[in-house]
Amino acid sequence: MPSLENPLVVQSDKTLLLDVHAPLAEECRNDLIPFAELVKSPEHIHTYSLTPLSLWNAASAGFTSKNAIEILQKYARFDVPQAVIVWIEETAERFGKLRLIPAPSDEHSANEYLYLVCTSPYIYKELNSQPSVKKLLIPCEYKKTSPEIEVSEDEKKYCFLINLTDRGTVKQSLLKLGWPVKDDVPLAEGKHLDIHIREKTSSGKDFAVRKYQKEAAEALLGNGGPGTGFGTIVLPCGAGKTIVGIEVMTRLQTNTLIVTTNISAVHQWIDELVDKTDLTREMIAEYTGENKTIKPVTVATYQVLTWRPDKEGPYPHFAIFKQNNWGLIIYDEVHTLPAPVFRVVAELQAVRRVGLTATLVREDGCEGYVFSLVGPKRYDVPWKELEKEKWIASAECIEVRIKLEEEKELEYAVATARSKHKIASENPIKLQIVKELVEMFPQDKILVIGQYLDQLDLIAKELNCPIITGKTRNSDRDAIYAQFRAGEIKVLVVSKVANFAIDLPDASMAIQVSGTFGSRQEEAQRLGRILRPKERTSRFFTLITRNTVEEEFGSNRQKFLAEQGYSYRIIRYVDKSSFKELQDCYMIGTN
Repeated sequence: MPSLENPLVVQSDKTLLLDVHAPLAEECRNDLIPFAELVKSPEHIHTYSLTPLSLWNAASAGFTSKNAIEILQKYARFDVPQAVIVWIEETAERFGKLRLIPAPSDEHSANEYLYLVCTSPYIYKELNSQPSVKKLLIPCEYKKTSPEIEVSEDEKKYCFLINLTDRGTVKQSLLKLGWPVKDDVPLAEGKHLDIHIREKTSSGKDFAVRKYQKEAAEALLGNGGPGTGFGTIVLPCGAGKTIVGIEVMTRLQTNTLIVTTNISAVHQWIDELVDKTDLTREMIAEYTGENKTIKPVTVATYQVLTWRPDKEGPYPHFAIFKQNNWGLIIYDEVHTLPAPVFRVVAELQAVRRVGLTATLVREDGCEGYVFSLVGPKRYDVPWKELEKEKWIASAECIEVRIKLEEEKELEYAVATARSKHKIASENPIKLQIVKELVEMFPQDKILVIGQYLDQLDLIAKELNCPIITGKTRNSDRDAIYAQFRAGEIKVLVVSKVANFAIDLPDASMAIQVSGTFGSRQEEAQRLGRILRPKERTSRFFTLITRNTVEEEFGSNRQKFLAEQGYSYRIIRYVDKSSFKELQDCYMIGTN
């Protein structure tokens, strides 16, 4: 029932205003996560938006329009507008109106076609009139399909035939038209592979898959029937997305291709598989720029898959998708999946697949492609919920706002937009602050993260510590990461190459000196570097030059932190005394 104490205002333009100071605000925020997207998050009122894609992601995970409406009505301060209720019902119900199912094969067309069936003559006519999809759809008479798939009488009436190789293209095109396709075509079985999870790791430690990791695998695989076995799992950095992938592998018992972001991440996947399963290193291959072999489990990089000798030519390494009879493809950090991979639509659709990510935000706006080609979101859990259970570390997020030196102000005033960002990011005062923070927190293992290499080189030189950038040889990277994990290095400077899939479990502080233009995706990854479980509270510092574009971009990155429930403290830096309160808290916490 509406109440003035409730935290949510539902507006007729499908925006939701959340009063963060209201008694039920945190509970409401958690309940909005499955079906609403955070738009902005200033101090007092956070704005969410209802979008078709957010509702379809929810619907694919079994979250109904009725569930969404009940949540809005539960927390609404005023009556939920009827127009919003009707829109939610009509939009969510679009999911499932179109389905892909197997078409019968004969001697002329063995497994070359699929049926696209729909429930309404109006949808059927609309698709027939759309040039973008009409060329891919062949009106046909329904004959039969797989016996385990139920087909309604309406669907039998309104039926198209599509080429098997157009499976992904049709799904992409129809999503753009506002018609998400429910894919109920059974997936191909890969070659069998015996793989089991160890009760003790190879180093002798007790090991068990956590409850939420098992739930994520179950949400993906369902009952094993049509419409299951593909999708995206959203879990915080540090929550063990790799273990979810391993759990899926052991449930399917099949040859697996794993694609990840860089060679260091490839090596981490291989180490985790050997440490926590009965696979041997001889059964696992590395497919990278340095080593191109294929075995029952193969770990590749996106970079090698999207390399081509000619800018307009084919991608020679896409052939890996067809090799070795894969039964599962794991897309690590799926929010970074390069656009060229979307072109391998036929191979992407044929086997079970899972995308692993901490955030579905894509800076290129291709969330719809992930939905169509890898699969909809099947499982999500609030970061703060896992923090509460101590599966990830608690974290304090602190923005340090710094003035721009007078001699730089004129240079900034006349600079281009891109140059303004670089001038603000490379504010010389940031070096002084980094040194002060490192000195203040001697017990922490600290990552200094940035965008601009000259700035990072200077910081590493001043701190007399190692630096990892895109130029660092892979063998040197692995050695430095190992030294950091072993405690031989306390401070490490890293460029954006360390944003993804790098496991540094003891890192307890990150100092972000510069970043990509307002990237929430990047903020998620960088915060994730310090969220591995530990006793102490992790601290995530972001250094921002005030009254510059950095403030604007910083506020966009804050959206992600607010969406996950993190408070965001702002300190206006004058001198070292500006950190006195933080230092006092630190001393109390270590005594």
